[in-house]
Amino acid sequence: MKNKDLTFAILASDVVIFCLDGEEIKTLLINVNRPPHYVNVKAFPGGLIAPSETAEESVERHVKEKGGIDGSLNYIEQIYTFSEIDRDPRGRVVSVGYLGLIKHIPSLHNSAFSPEWHSIDCLPKLAYDHGEIFKVAIERLRSKLEYTNIISFLMPTTFTLSSLQAVYEKILGRSLDKRNFRKKIKSTSAIIGTGQFVNDGAHRPAELFKFKHKKITSIDLI
Repeated sequence: MKNKDLTFAILASDVVIFCLDGEEIKTLLINVNRPPHYVNVKAFPGGLIAPSETAEESVERHVKEKGGIDGSLNYIEQIYTFSEIDRDPRGRVVSVGYLGLIKHIPSLHNSAFSPEWHSIDCLPKLAYDHGEIFKVAIERLRSKLEYTNIISFLMPTTFTLSSLQAVYEKILGRSLDKRNFRKKIKSTSAIIGTGQFVNDGAHRPAELFKFKHKKITSIDLI
């Protein structure tokens, strides 16, 4: 019995990058122009994985070449493998999805893919199955907010408790009780006071805090 010729799916990577702009959460999108399937439609940075690189190395390459970001992301995590048969109309492509976080909105260098930051509250129609990739990425981020210090990879070096709570609420999509939040976040020992204060509008000066750990750690918050 002869062996049948083997055919393989093409492997790609895509990354949903979140960044804090003031108290607004934004994500990076690039332009996809592949007629007749997609004509000037938005998508997350990504593309095929080269034979000589790992999936994570391909993410770094696509983020730089297509996303216009020089330098590394502050945090990156593989979230899911998207393997629906018809997810790419051009052929059989399986995508390894990633969640990325970066502090401050960086300047983007020129790219043929016209990268732009978009608010997560009003994303345009996305190519391929990137709408589903976004849902998985945001749910992973929300989940990890409950038991890790992952938010430290979005926040500035120092921050007030009010601004920290505002970012939690923005990502979670719901309000948190102010007194309970402050009690819990302080009890985790994830943050420490700096002894510095800033004026907080008509209220008394607010203390600035910073995260104790530079690496991701487990906390019991929400």
